[in-house]
Amino acid sequence: MPPSLARLLTVLMPAMLLIPIASDMVALVLPAITREFASSTAQASWVVTGFLLACAIGIPLYGRLADRWSLQRVFIAAILAYAAGSLICALAPSLLTLVIGRVLSGFGGAAIPVLAIVAASRLLPRREVPLGVGAIAAAGGIGAALGPAIGGGLGQLLGWRALFWIMFLAALALVPALRTVLGQARPRSRARLNLIGGALLGLSTGALLFGVTQAEGVGGFTKPTSWAPLLLGAIGLSLVALRSRSAADPFVSPALFRQRGFLGAAGVIFLAMVANLSALVLIPLLIINVNGLSAGEGSLVMVPGGIALALTSVLAGRLGKAGANEGSVSIIGLALIALAMLLMSTVAGRPPLLAALAVTILGTGFALVVTLTTNAVSQLLPSELARGGIGIFQSAQFLGAGTGPALFSVLLSWRQSAPGATLNPLASVEADAYSDIFLALAAVALIAIFPALRLRRDRGRPQ
Repeated sequence: MPPSLARLLTVLMPAMLLIPIASDMVALVLPAITREFASSTAQASWVVTGFLLACAIGIPLYGRLADRWSLQRVFIAAILAYAAGSLICALAPSLLTLVIGRVLSGFGGAAIPVLAIVAASRLLPRREVPLGVGAIAAAGGIGAALGPAIGGGLGQLLGWRALFWIMFLAALALVPALRTVLGQARPRSRARLNLIGGALLGLSTGALLFGVTQAEGVGGFTKPTSWAPLLLGAIGLSLVALRSRSAADPFVSPALFRQRGFLGAAGVIFLAMVANLSALVLIPLLIINVNGLSAGEGSLVMVPGGIALALTSVLAGRLGKAGANEGSVSIIGLALIALAMLLMSTVAGRPPLLAALAVTILGTGFALVVTLTTNAVSQLLPSELARGGIGIFQSAQFLGAGTGPALFSVLLSWRQSAPGATLNPLASVEADAYSDIFLALAAVALIAIFPALRLRRDRGRPQ
């Protein structure tokens, strides 16, 4: 017998909480991790980047796996991988081991947003599916609000390793509940999996991000350790494109690239995540390293942004249901993100209460973008492209989240080593490097308006 809505959500909502908490909790303890392992900011940022990159690659793969194998088995295997990665992080003797653990937990955690939606769609009566999907999405917003509080408060009280012990135990506790609730739902198909295409995409993207992080220090992008991975990554992506054209069941369908509205939505979410996650990593570094706050105090600065994200997501969902043009609302959200970054550029190094205001604006703007673009993608694509397209869209979201901290942490290190007049005349001298980086992030949000205009045009046409 299929589970009731309430019974299913008592398992899927806690599972959904794990991903944003695991992503956001680390930002406030990055300074402590950096000190313990004597690493640079760019190197330590891989604790965030590795997790998000693995999520970006794993998300489209899990949608295919759920078609081929039992939903229960795939979900439980992924949760166990997440737990194993968290355990490695808790015991990590070096930064490299910590990053490896984060990659493993990210690859396991990538299953949760995909399989939770699949489970709700398959196991609930049709009339209850929107309620289930909405509740699962709301859990993601709640997790975004809880992440900084857990990371900052418990990280300061118990140490950063305790955060991974908590995630390890939480994941293990979900296994018997998932086994009971999901039952033995049969797979829908035995379609062949194009694992080569997925592996090429993952390795290529990882090489590109590794090359970016290696640009830190003397020599920059001219160092072999930087340009060689960048070159390999570019070659790998070219091979992915070629294989997508020739493979019978490509990992990324070429037909998706003929859907201009979809490309607009993917471009918006990628750039919005670059700005959002870069800010969520760099603002804690600023308020701890420049303002001198503890991790626990820093969490109080970050929490309003998560609350704003969770509350605005509800409003954004109602706007989508009422038929608002997703492109137009996304432009408003991107403008708010740019405003938040301009404000951070001006108040960096000044009283942290002003940073809390910027984070609140950031959370509000990002909620509008992510909710409305997701709604648009679900309606733009024809049925034969919907599942693969949504997976690629979610991958673009996590890929932007991984790319942003990696790239802008390097730019911050470069800017700190090359002191000069800040581009913002209103900026504080004590945080001039941070001010310029936030100014660059404002530019990223404004650039994202161009693909949002494409989305607005397509969504303005009769369907």
